[in-house]
Amino acid sequence: MAKSLVRTGDAGVKKLGIDPNRVRRWFKKNHQMTFQAYLRSLRLGQALGRLTEGEKVIDPAFDHGYESLSGFSDAFKKLTGSSPSVSLSKNVIHAYRISTPLGPMIVGSTTEGVCLLEFADRRMLESELKDLQKRLQAPIITSRGPYIKELQSQLAEYFEGKRKNFSIPLVTPGSDFQNRVWRVLREIPYGETRSYKNQALRVGNPKAVRAVARANGENRIAILIPCHRVIGSDGSFVGYGGGISRKKYLLDLEQKSGN
Repeated sequence: MAKSLVRTGDAGVKKLGIDPNRVRRWFKKNHQMTFQAYLRSLRLGQALGRLTEGEKVIDPAFDHGYESLSGFSDAFKKLTGSSPSVSLSKNVIHAYRISTPLGPMIVGSTTEGVCLLEFADRRMLESELKDLQKRLQAPIITSRGPYIKELQSQLAEYFEGKRKNFSIPLVTPGSDFQNRVWRVLREIPYGETRSYKNQALRVGNPKAVRAVARANGENRIAILIPCHRVIGSDGSFVGYGGGISRKKYLLDLEQKSGN
C-alpha cells in the first residue's frame, strides 16, 4: 500500500476510501513522522536502493529540475551513459542508508570521517547533499563507505543506553563561526541541556543567539554533534530538524540512561 501511495496526496488517499486525517494520525503515532514525511523518506530510500553501488553520481539528478528526490532514480535512468562514472579511488562522498529506532538515516562519509548523518525525511537533506559536494569538491556515490560499520555499532550502543560518547572522526566543512558552534555542541555533557543563550556565551558572543540557533540548524551530523541538547530558555523543545518528537526521544533516552 505504501509503495502505491508514493505520489499520492490527500485527494488520492480519499479516492482509496481512506480518511487523510486518519492516515496522518496513524503515521505520526507509528512512525514519529507525518504521512508526507514518510513518503519523502520512502522515495529517498527507493532512489538510493536502486542506484548501482559505486557507479552513478547523485548530483546530476539535482541538475535536471528535481527539487525533491521523488524522481531521483528515474533521472538516473535517463542519464545513464551521459553521467560520469566515479572511481572509488577518487575523492568522493559515500552515501549509505542505515536503520535506527527513530527511522532511516542517511550517512555520508569520506576517507577522513563522517560528514553527514541525517534523518531520511529531513526537509533540508537535499540541499545539504548539494552543499557538501560543493564544500568538499567531491561527488556523492551510493556506497557502504568508510566508518559505516563502526558508526552503526556505536549508534546501536547509544540507543541501548550503553554509550555516552562517540569516537568516530567527523568532517565538518563550514565557516569558522559554524565550527565554533558545533564544537560547543559537542561539549554539552550527555544527559544535559543548554539554552541558545548559554551557547552564545560559550561561543564568545552573547548577542549572537539567533546566529547560534541558525548554525545549530545547519549542523549536518545529528546525534554525534548533539544539537538535540539545545532547548529554549523556558525549557521548551524547539528547533530540531529531525522533529520535536525525535528530540524528546533522544533527551528522554539520555536522561534515563544517564541516571
